[in-house]
Amino acid sequence: MTHTTQSRTHSHEAAEILDEARAVVGPELRRAVDTLPAPIRRVARYHFGWEDEAGSAAGANGGKAVRPALVLAAVHALGGRPERALRSAAAVELTHNFTLLHDDVIDRDRTRRHRPTAWTVFGDADAILAGDALQSLAQQWLAEDPHPRAGAAVARLARCVVELCAGQHTDCALEERAPTEVALDECLTMAESKTGALLGCACALGALHADAGPEQIAALDAFGREAGLAFQLIDDIIGIWGDPARTGKPAGADLTARKKSLPVVAALTSGTAAGAELAERYAGPPEPDELARTVALVEAAGGRDWAQAEAADRMGRAVQQLALAVPDPARAGGLLSLAEFVTRRSH
Repeated sequence: MTHTTQSRTHSHEAAEILDEARAVVGPELRRAVDTLPAPIRRVARYHFGWEDEAGSAAGANGGKAVRPALVLAAVHALGGRPERALRSAAAVELTHNFTLLHDDVIDRDRTRRHRPTAWTVFGDADAILAGDALQSLAQQWLAEDPHPRAGAAVARLARCVVELCAGQHTDCALEERAPTEVALDECLTMAESKTGALLGCACALGALHADAGPEQIAALDAFGREAGLAFQLIDDIIGIWGDPARTGKPAGADLTARKKSLPVVAALTSGTAAGAELAERYAGPPEPDELARTVALVEAAGGRDWAQAEAADRMGRAVQQLALAVPDPARAGGLLSLAEFVTRRSH
């Protein structure tokens, strides 16, 4: 089988896994959200795309469900029963959306999934409170799971939330620094906390529900973290060069906002003339009609090439960790398909 044929096969398999995850986790997610107080429930239901701002039913995109799909795929890969992990899958998705609600407020992002963000519709306070409620609901939903390892799952998810918050704090701190004062290694560490940690946690929760041992749980956590870093690298590439029709965000929005995404930091630290010019531009406010030049500078300084190569390297590491956790390639196929799917989104 050629690499191209394998990629198409994995894409097809991943699409089926994601469709199934949405089908089985969606009702669980709605049951959880429906327990929230009415004012907060309204914001949450809007954020998930189930309702419009007036509270009428809507069919907006509620996300790909990558993280709950990882939970269920990990259970399956280790010979467990995925239907017993639905609460964990829902809890991971609730946690993810708590971070999205807060991130949109912090970053002042005005669109997500092709529609206005919750804070632009309901205000900062309601969006923040809805995020807080989703995070608490995730812990409650998991704590009430009758599975015998639910306690360990709650503890792991709680630790992950602390790591997510630490990663967000570092991200905000880095944005306050001068362009020349940000190192690439610390940005990678921050990205692992912000993105890789929850994907790793999703895989680990699946392993817990399959009654896996400590070594398998650790390897699946590492698999998710490495795949998460690859995902973030590709996401940052999309943030600069992506198609707005697919991303739901304006092209180059990250550059206009002067975000120090991974391709940008790679360019800034490249030691090239293009990197030096980029640093000068980033030190000042955006100028009219400068976007095309800024994009060209990031590319000329090697930011895009570095990010693509680093994403491929991280995926290679993820595959190695997956082989340690699930030696049987047939059983590992679902997890591998999901990881490759999310890291090929810019192609």
